[in-house]
Parts: sequence; C-alpha cells; structure tokens
Amino acid sequence: MFPYKDENPTEHPAIVTVAIIVANALVFVLVQGAGASGPLARSVCELGLIPGEILHSVPAGSGVSLAPGMVCMVGAAPKYWTVLTSMFTHGGWFHLLGNMLFLWVFGNNIEDVCGHGKFLIFYLLCGVAAAATQTFMSPHSVVPMVGASGAISGVLGAYLLLYPKVRVHTLIILPIYITTVALPAWVMLGYWAALQLISGVAGLAQVEQGGVAFFAHVGGFLTGLILIKLFADQDVLQRRPLPPATYYRPY
Repeated sequence: MFPYKDENPTEHPAIVTVAIIVANALVFVLVQGAGASGPLARSVCELGLIPGEILHSVPAGSGVSLAPGMVCMVGAAPKYWTVLTSMFTHGGWFHLLGNMLFLWVFGNNIEDVCGHGKFLIFYLLCGVAAAATQTFMSPHSVVPMVGASGAISGVLGAYLLLYPKVRVHTLIILPIYITTVALPAWVMLGYWAALQLISGVAGLAQVEQGGVAFFAHVGGFLTGLILIKLFADQDVLQRRPLPPATYYRPY
C-alpha cells in the first residue's frame, strides 16, 4: 500500500518536512551520483551505519562486496557519525522516493503539532532509536544500513497515536489489479506496523546478511509512539477539530 494524501489540514507550512526531503534528494544526487553504481556503492560504504563496526563486534578488515571491485571494509575505529549520515543516504531511486512519499504525507501534521524545531529533534531521535534497534538486533552485521525509513517510522507512530481516524488515500497495487481506497489511519498504519514486525521476526535467521532493516522500522515506530506526547503541543491538539470517524471507502 502506498499512501499519497490524507484528509488532515495543517495550520502552518511544513518547513522542516520539506527541508528534510530536499536534503535527502540533494544527498542522493550530489553525493550518491543519482544512483550511479560507483558513487552509490562508495557513499553507502562511507556514510552507512555498519553495526559490527559501531559495536566493535567484528574484526577490522571484515567486509562485504557492494559492487564489482568495491568492497566495504570495517574500520578499526567506529564511525559514530554514520548514525546521522545513514539517515540521509539511500540505496536507490525507489528507496528514496518511497521514503519521501511517506514523509510528505504524514510529516506535515506531526511538524504542525510539534512546531518546527521540536519536530526536527523528534525526527532525529526516532532515527537514532531506529538505528540502535537494528544495530543490537544484528550486532555482527558488516552490511551498511542506510535510509530515512527508521526516522520516518517514528513519524508514522506519532501519526497513529494522534490521528487514528483520519482518512488516508492509498494506492493498492496487486499483480492483476490496481485501485485506490481511503482508509482510516489506524488501518493503514496498523497494517504497515504489523507487516514490519512479522517480517522482522520471520527474517531473524538472516538478520546479519542484510536486506530490509525491519527492526529499524519497529524501533522507530515505537519511539514515535512514546515520544510524541512529550513533543506535541497540547494547545494545538485541543483547538484542531479532528475529522469524523471514517472507514473503508472505495472510489
């Protein structure tokens, strides 16, 4: 399911949300070579978070091949800054666009209720928590972890808690059928969260071998659920009437 808009108006422009989207796009184009094989592999190696390196749980010099002739090696000293840089680095165009779509749909409302500065702090904290969750679930992995999805998962958790009944317009793509539906947020985001947890548990045996960082999504989502009450402006919540409860509606 791919959300493309919601029915949840905002009071203020989503300056930080847009800035984060622009920053991710610029990094992908200017630093990652817009997806070209060499620059992409090099940037993932240099800016991605390697759990085994951060925790010092694998020998220096261990590595994984990211592209022909490109081996990403574990350094002797942990690169702690990759906890931040990995949030703005992606593995390809589809990875980038999918993440930015979710942030565009749900981020503006969370920024609206937090305020610009607090939203940025909230977003980064969720990203750090997501990275920590995945790191401790795969402590010996030498595969670099990249993507904004952990931080964005925190935004989704916050949205689910604050606006569970808001209608989200969603594109559903099946092998022989494509349709759009309007679903309450608790259905769309609840399904998404359950899918991340189930996929993470199912892939525990392969967690050291790379793939989608499902536990980063779970960690970010839970962090967003917990932290949003500390960051949300209660005055904003109280003066904004919530949309009426709505359920599945095909169109």
